[in-house]
Amino acid sequence: MQTKIHRNKELSIGEALIPVLAIVILLGYNVYVFGDEALSGSNQFILLIGGAVAAIVGFINKVTYEKMMEEVANNIKSTVGAILILLMVGALAGTWLVSGIIPTMIYYGLQILSPAIFLPATLIICSIISIATGSSWTTSATVGIALIGVGGALGFDLGMVAGAVISGAYFGDKLSPMSDTTNLAPAMAGTDLFTHIRYMVLTTIPTYTVTLIIFIIMGLSVESKGDVNIDSLLHDIEGTFNVSLWLFAVPIIVIGLIIKKTEPLIALLAGTLLAALFAIIFQPHIINQIAGVQEMTFESGYKGIMNAITRDVVIPTENKTLADLFTSGGMQKMLGTVWLILCAMVFGGIMDAIGALARISQSLLKMAHTTFGLFASTVGSCLAINITASDQYLSIVVPGKMFAKAYKEKGLAPENLSRTLEDAGTVTSVLIPWNTCGAYHSSTLGVATVDYLPYAIFNILSPFTTLIFAAFQIKIKMLLEPKPSIE
Repeated sequence: MQTKIHRNKELSIGEALIPVLAIVILLGYNVYVFGDEALSGSNQFILLIGGAVAAIVGFINKVTYEKMMEEVANNIKSTVGAILILLMVGALAGTWLVSGIIPTMIYYGLQILSPAIFLPATLIICSIISIATGSSWTTSATVGIALIGVGGALGFDLGMVAGAVISGAYFGDKLSPMSDTTNLAPAMAGTDLFTHIRYMVLTTIPTYTVTLIIFIIMGLSVESKGDVNIDSLLHDIEGTFNVSLWLFAVPIIVIGLIIKKTEPLIALLAGTLLAALFAIIFQPHIINQIAGVQEMTFESGYKGIMNAITRDVVIPTENKTLADLFTSGGMQKMLGTVWLILCAMVFGGIMDAIGALARISQSLLKMAHTTFGLFASTVGSCLAINITASDQYLSIVVPGKMFAKAYKEKGLAPENLSRTLEDAGTVTSVLIPWNTCGAYHSSTLGVATVDYLPYAIFNILSPFTTLIFAAFQIKIKMLLEPKPSIE
């Protein structure tokens, strides 16, 4: 992760905004033409065109090609871990399907989670897992996938279910001391971790409460689509897979590893290998089916597992509701998202190299004449960098460094800045389709960003909550507290 901010005194705000306007117009038209297919490749090329526009602006302002390519390389290097995790999630999803883990979670979930309580239960379950693991990514890759399956089987709009998953996942990600962004924000602002968490609770709990109430109302008022026969679904799952409570051991182990601060990549690899072993033990008929043989041998077992890990796998079923749930794309499914991230990093890297990110933040800072203006400028800067740099870490690092002095000059405690960075930077990253977070969650959950965006209620409300607190001077801590007078 790069923390160096590139400044260019010769670059004007108008020039810095040229690539932004170009990419917004081009992406808007591209989505209009291609619709949901835009992420299949055309959006990726648009991001490269945006990078080319930024490069032209850079050349005019005497930024060398070598400097731009160096920053692009640094940006891509910073995403290596995310790309590997993304590929491993694809492998995990494949083995969790053929081993019966996901079908078993759906099987028991259908019996426990009624339609009326499903949406708020999804929010709460994902919140608990995310607080425990400190990772919204791990939450989506484990219980998130299963809950999408349950929601789909119950006939819910998948965008609605994904919105509940993401809202819960980012609530936990914000408050968990194990979260990387929760540690990064106070480091950039100049405060300590637990002061930051305590201060962040003040805006996070009200936002979460409103989110929970909305999902409760939605659960009671929104009817699931179609006439879903739960008994038929349970019968078909049992008829296809050997359902067993023992299969829950794998997700429990993976979540336990994350809680024990095992690197996510290692935990996901362990979950993939364990699921592969469980597939051979519990679902040999499925492995034979994938390998195209009648009787399992070491070679056919290896072939079936590797196919599940790396490529499209479809478990035949006559139940149309279960057809999508019994399909997995493996690592191959994630390649389009990897492609999107790489192209986004090209655009973000060039924007950083020419000094556009710093210029945009500086211009927003100049507009901050009041305390509310300072908070609003911070929020705007976080959103702008999430859109332009396509990376949630930069949306914390750049405004954190740029605004720290301004908060101090206004007598504001640094936890005001760290809280705002999380309220506006961390949670909004998942709402941008070409941001690494938006691309990851969309690919992992199998739901387009534009489909879950209206239902990612916690993520949408968080920036507004922090602005409301600033506007009405609610819990705005100052550096110098007045001392009580002595009578």
